[in-house]
Amino acid sequence: MLQITATELARKFKQMMNLVEFQGEELIIVRNNRQVAKIIPGPATMTALEAMSDLYRTLPEDAGATRQGFHRYPRIGVACLITRAGTE
Repeated sequence: MLQITATELARKFKQMMNLVEFQGEELIIVRNNRQVAKIIPGPATMTALEAMSDLYRTLPEDAGATRQGFHRYPRIGVACLITRAGTE
């Protein structure tokens, strides 16, 4: 946890934000010898690719297999499926 004056923060803003974002450092901002704010890192984030990268491990072995009889309905379009869903 670093303590920094408001003036110094203004002068080194990019450097301080990099400390918070990339190193997880917390900053305490002081003005007139009083603590006025605290900057803490946000929650860790993932890209969609990182979040979905482990998906295949969680699926059952036969998840990619086609169902029997599925070939009886060749090329049903999305519009057709939406129409049928609305009539049931």
